[in-house]
This record gives sequence, structure tokens and C-alpha cells, in this order.
Amino acid sequence: MARKTTPAEPRAPELDTFPKLLLDNAVRFAGRPAIREKEFGIWQSWNWDEILGEVEALAGGLATLGFRRGDKLAVIGDNRPRLYWSMCAAQALGGVPVPMYQDAVADELAYVVEHSGARFAVVQDQEQVDKLLEVREQAGVGIESIVYLWPKGLRHYDPELIRDFRDVQAEGRTYNEAHPGSFRDEIARGSGSDTGVILYTSGTTGRPKGVVLTNDNVLKQAWAGAEFEGLGPDEDILAYLPMAWVGDNIFSYAQSYLAGFCVNCPESAATVMTDLGEIGPTFYFAPPRVYENLLTNVMIRMEDASRLKQHMFRYFMRVAGRAGKALLDGKPVSFAERLRYWLGNVFVYGPLRNTLGFSRVHLAYTAGEAIGPDLFDFYRSIGINIKQLYGQTEASVFVTIQPDGEVDPETVGRPLPNVELKLTDDGEVLYRSPGVFHEYYKNPEATAETKTQDGWVHTGDAGILDANGHLRIIDRAKDVGKLRDGTLFAPKYLENKLKFFPYIKEAVCFGDGRDRVTAFINIDLDAVGNWAERRGLTYSSYQELASHAEVYDLIGECIEQVNRDLASDPQLSGSGIRRFLVLHKELDADDGELTRTQKVRRRIIADRYGVLIDALYGDAQRCHVSTEVTFEDGRKGSISADLLIRDASGGPAPARAAAA
Repeated sequence: MARKTTPAEPRAPELDTFPKLLLDNAVRFAGRPAIREKEFGIWQSWNWDEILGEVEALAGGLATLGFRRGDKLAVIGDNRPRLYWSMCAAQALGGVPVPMYQDAVADELAYVVEHSGARFAVVQDQEQVDKLLEVREQAGVGIESIVYLWPKGLRHYDPELIRDFRDVQAEGRTYNEAHPGSFRDEIARGSGSDTGVILYTSGTTGRPKGVVLTNDNVLKQAWAGAEFEGLGPDEDILAYLPMAWVGDNIFSYAQSYLAGFCVNCPESAATVMTDLGEIGPTFYFAPPRVYENLLTNVMIRMEDASRLKQHMFRYFMRVAGRAGKALLDGKPVSFAERLRYWLGNVFVYGPLRNTLGFSRVHLAYTAGEAIGPDLFDFYRSIGINIKQLYGQTEASVFVTIQPDGEVDPETVGRPLPNVELKLTDDGEVLYRSPGVFHEYYKNPEATAETKTQDGWVHTGDAGILDANGHLRIIDRAKDVGKLRDGTLFAPKYLENKLKFFPYIKEAVCFGDGRDRVTAFINIDLDAVGNWAERRGLTYSSYQELASHAEVYDLIGECIEQVNRDLASDPQLSGSGIRRFLVLHKELDADDGELTRTQKVRRRIIADRYGVLIDALYGDAQRCHVSTEVTFEDGRKGSISADLLIRDASGGPAPARAAAA
């Protein structure tokens, strides 16, 4: 889609911290909207000048609580304007915000709070307060003051320990009146070399590590990305991803302060899709799982549509597959195909983009893990300029981005102009840039293992550079292996192809050092439930639905399609999936099977479900398994099942593949 915004002007070098940028934005952008929040169905808006007043009041309030330069501030909750202001207020006082995952259980929070040494916390509601109180009681972690946004349920809590956000701001205004100029004096003491934020890794292989990023790290890379894409003050972005994730810190915080655009906070996780449609962002970011879920919802709705609409959808999606990507990239397309695509845009693509909330999007990113090529092509074919970028928390996100007109689903683009990239002899990707993290907090050994003395960072990812200088990530270097016959085994590549189908929510493949590839499958309850209801299949739970023979047939068809696609790849043709089972429960972060960013923890899954893996590589047709699970209230329980094991065999392609 054509770009409709004016690129931001470069910022002065002396504006090297977020509070300094805020002071400048309050003058430069004054009455322009800076952040919105939907509350009780109504969008509330604050401009840059108003945000300055809110941050100044909060900073004064934190100072009255004893917050000093170098202190750490835990920030826990959904995307809320006041939580973003809390980060800036802490930075204004020379402190360090430490965003934490709002869905983390108390034990997970205890580690991060204790490791970071956070003495103060700003949290959203009673749930987060209770978890921090549990942390204090059980682990003795010394949170000295907790500030909450929502007072519901907190009336009888200790007022010396737990304070209302608005009360703290009121005390801050009084403090600032008694100490005129202190706020700006503290901001002036800050510099680009100061620690700007500590972000904890997802912990796929062990305890999370605290990544120390300076203001320079974050702001220089955020500006490099904004300049590369021409982002400006006219952008609108939806902030819905965890604040503890580096992507949100860059896109919803750093680039907003640099370019001056508006950040929109949805009312709740349940209303994100509705709020997305109301805002109509121009700039959008999501990990592959979000795009998968969006497409799954579309396909569910299409299966419930009339035959005429289904036929029209499938016809124009075939047209989009032939012409859509070429038109988006500015490549030649015949007049007849252009005409057919124009009609498709009227009847299908335009309404579909509007349904997804993407009518105004001129730039969409995906990152965090590899996206399936079929899924990626689907969005580009309907006119959404989705591009892949490659980055890490340790890089302040940006390592590579796909330039417009050079978008390939198999690559993650070129290095940014300020990034150096190289590959080791065994194919590991290394990079060096101004965004490279300062250190892992309190972990010099891990820092030395990851970052060389001259600033090169070991990513742990295996990749190759193509003839055009684009990087292709194969998989995590430690996960890429070979079958016994020498065939390349790249589990993430296979899993992404499986997850293109709406019926498969998660997949975990095995095969390194084995004679064949096997897979665990998690079905998508909504998509498969809808499919089952239309066929008269009854079920009362995820476990019962997953055990239906008809569901196994459905998943088998998806796997057969993947195997047929692999047959045309000379490197991976021998890595087709030969046996599979459908797990009796969804993989869950609370059970330690996924990270809080929904990445698979392979080692934990291999340990927990070893009996199932052994059965997949044996001759058994069924296998009994009993698994410990964690309920929402923190209680432990167990779930048992006799799982069917199925061989993958030939069969017709599922409807999804034909439709898309």
C-alpha cells in the first residue's frame, strides 16, 4: 500500500534519553496525540504536553517514596499509558525500569524481582499486587513500595506498602512545587550511556537473563529502524504485546518518542481485534502466532459462509496468489490479471483487510520466530505490506529488515546500514551494531560467552547469506540436526509449515539422530471445534476432541500436504513427517512448556513427554501418559490419557490449502 505519512526529522544528538525526548516532544509536537487508551468503551487521549505533566507528577511521587538514581522499578501489567509513563518517570530520576510479564506466576516474578533488585513496583491491578505480596512473603524479596493503577479489591491492603497511582501523583505535584526545577535537573544528569532498561529473555533453555540496554543502544537502533522505513508523526500503532518484550519497548515506546507518533492501548486482551478495527493502525507488528490466529479466524468464518461466497473467496485468492505479491512489489503484471485483482480487491481483499483491521496499514512486521512461507504469502497477496525482520533483545531488536521490493518469504532481509553481519565457519550468525547490549545483568560469564571483546554477538542461529546479501535463518543452531541417513533436519521449518493450517495451533517435531521425523500436534480448539460441530461430532473438552479418530484424519491430511511440499525441496525432501500424535492438552507457559512469548521449550517437552517420543519411534499404536498441569489459581493437578499414534500416509489435501 502507498505510504501516507511524513518521515520524522532526525533528533538532536543531545536528546539521548527518553525524558529529554519527552521535554522536546512537548514543544515540538505539543497538541498532537501521543497515546490513547480505550476505557469503558471510550477512547481517552493524551497529547505530548499532557504526558509531560503526568510523568513529572509521577516522578515527584516516586521521589517522595524514596526512589533514587540507580534504583530499579518493576513494571507489571497490560499495555497501559500510566505504565509507559512509569518507565519514563523512573528514567527521569536516573532509575531503570524492569518490565515483567503480566501473566507470569509468582515464582517467575520472584526470580526477576530478586535478580534485578527492584525495590519499587508500578502494577496494574489486584492480581499483580497479590503476586508481589506472595513474592515478599515466600521469597523474602524486598519490594518496598507497590503503586497500583486500578483500586478494585485493594481497599483493605496495607496503605504504607500499597499506594494508589493517583495519590502518588498528587504527592508528586506537592513535592515538585517544593523543589522547583528538580525534575529537569535530574533529567539533565542523564546520558545516553546510562542504563535505559533491563529486559529479561524468554528463558527457552533455562533461567531468563537480564539484558542491560543503555539509552544509546535502544534509541540509536530504534531511530535506524524508523529512518529505514520512513516512520513519522502521522503513524498510529496498537500496543498490545507484552511490555516485557523488547519489541514493544522499541515500537510502542522508543520509536514513538523518536518519531512522535501515537500509541493506542486496547481495552483488554479480549477486545484487541475490535480495537484494532476501530483504530486502523498504519504501522503494525506481531509475531507469527498472531498472524496465524487472525488467518484461522478468517478461515473459520469462510467455512460458515455460503457456497457462493466460498467460491468467490477461493477464486480471488488464486488470483491474489498469482498477482498480489508482484503488484505489491511493483513488478510487471498483465492487464487482465490487474483487472481481476482489482475486482478481487473490491469484493474480497478490501473487505478482508477491513475485517482484520488492516485497511490503513502501510507497514507490517513479523519477527520473534520464523513465519511459514505460505502464511507470509497470504498476507502479502491481499495487499498487506508485511515484512520480516530479524533481531534479538541483545540487539535492541534490529539486525536485518526486508527492504520494500525485495521481500522474500525465505529470508529476513538485509542488515540495517549501521549493522555488521557475518557467519562463522559452521554457519552461526554474528552481528555488531550500536544496539548491542551492554551486558547480562549480574552474569559476566554469560556476557563473555555471547559477546566478544570487539562487540560481535553470537546469536545461536544458523543461517546463510544468499547472492543478494539477504540473510536466511535456518533454525536455532543447536536445533538443526540430521537424520541417520544425513538428511537435513530443521524442526522449526517443519513446524511453521504445519502451523499454516488453521487446525494446528502448535507442533513440535523430532528427528535429530533418528531414522525418521515424528511430531506432536496441538489442535486449535476454535478451528477444530467449529469443524467438528459442522460434522455432528460431539465433545466436552479439548482432550475429548483431540482423541477423535476423525480429528486424526484431519490432521493427517495437513501433514500429508506438508510432506508433498517437502518432496520438491532437494535439501529437505527426506525429512517428511512419518508418525504423529495429537497431545491431550495444550502446551502452556504456566506448565513450563512454552516461554511467556509462546516459544517452545524443546528440552522441557522432551523430558516431560519422553514416553511419548519413545512410543513414536517404536511400533506402539497407543501410549498412556500422565502429565502435571497448573491451574489458573496456581493449584497443581494431573491429566492422563491414552493417546493414539498414527502413521502419516497419502491422501487428499485439506480444504485450507486449496482455499489459500
